[in-house]
Amino acid sequence: MKIKHLHDWNFTAAGAVDLQRRLAGKLRFRPISRPPRFIAGIDCAFTDDRKRIIAAAVVMQKQSGGFRLVESRFAVRKLTFPYVPGLLSFRELPACLDALEQTVSPVDCVLVDGQGYAHPRRFGIACHLGLFVNVATIGCAKSRLIGEHGELETAKGSCARLVHNGELIGSAVRSRTNTKPLYISIGNRCNLQDAIRIVLDCCTKCRLPEPTRLAHQMVTKLKTGVPL
Repeated sequence: MKIKHLHDWNFTAAGAVDLQRRLAGKLRFRPISRPPRFIAGIDCAFTDDRKRIIAAAVVMQKQSGGFRLVESRFAVRKLTFPYVPGLLSFRELPACLDALEQTVSPVDCVLVDGQGYAHPRRFGIACHLGLFVNVATIGCAKSRLIGEHGELETAKGSCARLVHNGELIGSAVRSRTNTKPLYISIGNRCNLQDAIRIVLDCCTKCRLPEPTRLAHQMVTKLKTGVPL
């Protein structure tokens, strides 16, 4: 996958916040012209000493009746940015980009285990990633960062608008009946309706979409030293 050189990574926390605010204006929200066939998922884990970060990128192809694993790549980087709420991308994204850059499949969309537009500055990791790659990106988080939503029905596919300061920032989505919802938001180059549809389409048997679920399994094995 081709990665743009958007900027370097030597930032203070204050500089990172300023960059988020400036880059947020470059995001483009629009319908996806055709259903994606090759969908990548990315996830990260930290080594036990918290000195390195492991990122995995998994690419799956949409086929009749499900998905086929096409390729999986990983990267390891020294951890250089501290934990600061709202600045996750400055810790995780350099390694994620290293992993994605190794992929050779014609990726149409990337699912990120994290927030997109559902972020205090409307610039979560899925948005940040979306400016480095020339494809649609979607935030698919397991927990809510900000915003409120109404009651959610228990059936798979049930959705509730996620709102912050009067603005629609994403959706709480039941990806499997009687399980905790996922929090889906736009990254870049798609709209919320497309994001929800794609994530639900990828949730074939589990709560998590298959590309990010397999990426999570991969980094867990790498972290514990299990051979792939």
